[in-house]
Amino acid sequence: MDLEKIEKLVQIIEKSSMLDFSIQEGDVKIKMSRRGTLGTPDEAMTVVTSNQDVSEEIEEEYYITSPIVGTFYSAPSPEAKAFVKVGDVVKAGQTVCILEAMKLMNEIESDYECEIEAVLVSNEQKVEYGQPLFKVKKLHD
Repeated sequence: MDLEKIEKLVQIIEKSSMLDFSIQEGDVKIKMSRRGTLGTPDEAMTVVTSNQDVSEEIEEEYYITSPIVGTFYSAPSPEAKAFVKVGDVVKAGQTVCILEAMKLMNEIESDYECEIEAVLVSNEQKVEYGQPLFKVKKLHD
């Protein structure tokens, strides 16, 4: 099983309310379990893979997710620069984007200090509740 398939599985499980999941393909067995409460989409997930009795734990992945259904905006106005870009270090409470819902502009803030690793949606894209917006590296626990 290649890394791309594993990443897709992780994304599917993160968006679901499942707490545990396992799959075996040939000699490769993957087991995933979500920490935290049932149905919390932004909780970190631990992924463990094993290939012929060799276990390796993959580093936890963190995301800033959409708390509402709406339209994603990376900047406060079309002429302004984006709130954040890949490589930026964000403080807890810092605005990372705006989500428009029912003509209301909602500033989305980071819950913790982190570094932006990837922006997962494009400007003016429609987003769903719980959809990952940014992949981040948490700097402090």
